[in-house]
Amino acid sequence: MSKKKRGFITLAVVLLLSMTLSACGGNKQSSSNDKGAAQGSEPEVTLKFYFGGDKKAASDEVWAKISEYVKSKGLNVKFDINTIPFGDFKDKMLVMAASGDKWDMNFDGDWLSYKQMAAKGSYMALNDLLPEYAPNLYKKYQEQGTLTAATVNGQIVGLPWTMKMNERKFAGWRSDLAEAAGLNIEPDSIKTIEDIDHLLRQFKQAYPNEKLSRTTPLSIYMIRDEWVDLNFHGLGFYLDDPKVTIQPVEQQPFYLESAQLAKTWYDENLINRDAMIDKEGEEVQWRNGKKLFTITSHEWAYADPGFVSPDFKQGMSLLYPDKRYVNRTALANVLAINRNSEHPDLVLRFLDMVETDQTLYDLLQYGIEGKTYKLDGEMAVYPEGMDSSTSNYMEWGGQWAFWKPQFMRPTQTYGPGFWEEEAKFASEPNNVNSPVDGLFIAEDNVKNEIAKRDQASDEFSRPIEFGVVKDVDKSVKEYIEMQKKNGLDKLLTDAQKQVDEYLASRQ
Repeated sequence: MSKKKRGFITLAVVLLLSMTLSACGGNKQSSSNDKGAAQGSEPEVTLKFYFGGDKKAASDEVWAKISEYVKSKGLNVKFDINTIPFGDFKDKMLVMAASGDKWDMNFDGDWLSYKQMAAKGSYMALNDLLPEYAPNLYKKYQEQGTLTAATVNGQIVGLPWTMKMNERKFAGWRSDLAEAAGLNIEPDSIKTIEDIDHLLRQFKQAYPNEKLSRTTPLSIYMIRDEWVDLNFHGLGFYLDDPKVTIQPVEQQPFYLESAQLAKTWYDENLINRDAMIDKEGEEVQWRNGKKLFTITSHEWAYADPGFVSPDFKQGMSLLYPDKRYVNRTALANVLAINRNSEHPDLVLRFLDMVETDQTLYDLLQYGIEGKTYKLDGEMAVYPEGMDSSTSNYMEWGGQWAFWKPQFMRPTQTYGPGFWEEEAKFASEPNNVNSPVDGLFIAEDNVKNEIAKRDQASDEFSRPIEFGVVKDVDKSVKEYIEMQKKNGLDKLLTDAQKQVDEYLASRQ
């Protein structure tokens, strides 16, 4: 072979080898999702998050610090933080999803828009992404067995919180005002709906011009009768029913009984006349002294409510202590990734860092030391001159989905040992897990029936439940018939089938 020919062959081999090595290296560096890529080579990405509540004054500054911190750990992201008032949260999230809006992650819960959003396919399936990009968080879920609750048709579409709590109801009243009026109300003495009615009348007589309460009687009757609300379009069941028969709330005897009492309360100004349309947070009104009575949970019966005045005091009493009540589900507070997110891997990497990094957790939950909180030993406290009502960051809305028992510090709101007591309370004999905890009822086969039911509920059930209607018996009867015509039987049959299949799968 001639030297010239051998030279051409050698050159071709060298060029081919060079192109091959270049291609291999180029592919590895070009993938933004490749965990093996050099972190410093990743372009900066903005992650857009939505939370509930009002945006705190220092929120953007804190999240800028969070960005600096995660960048130092190799995650090149910054954050666009948006908030929606809780009164508007559910509707706005559903509209945004239906419009195809793009964002990366949002707070949600089974008491907000989570079930509807998940049923409509608005959240991204994370089966493959979660273990790859958030292995520590995935391991925690595996240990707790909570991912089943966030799984729809085999797809993991939510990231549940990792807390154990129970929200059985406590009656709360302004004990300082009761004492000033000479009302002798012993702690733990308010246990029944009759006790509440008597208490409201006492306060009305003592303070005739004050707003008393925004609470309808319905949730109290549900405790009395051990009714479990499925958070599924007004359907539920009784705890003493071993078959778990799904029924509509409006057909239950306690619904009519509650509506009749609500009418009495409305007519006699024992419930605020604007209660049905008032969207200001009830916890804000309680803290600011805008109402004298509230219904709350074990958490807020024992936490510091952050009253705006040191003169404000509260009395608390557990309602129907002999009745059973279901614990909060894993879906009580959830983080979810929007189906249109372009950076789910980066969101999950961020969440995995939160699961394992105390410094990042402190930044996320409490903010900037010296500006939004101070450390008093291990306790995170408000800076001088601030409290829960004037805080520039702490106690921000939506933080609950990020709660991590391994990192949570005592605060002025939740003192030392608070969360251990909360878990202990949830473990008491009358606080039980729902037999269908973890069930997700799909809506695919009954979308039209659900749309009609929800529309009728928004228009007609709320006036009944707040006592605004003129003729209670007639209104309830008409509402029941209206819902039957909206396809209730089909909805019940479909829901019951899914409940039965779920119960059978757990035997």
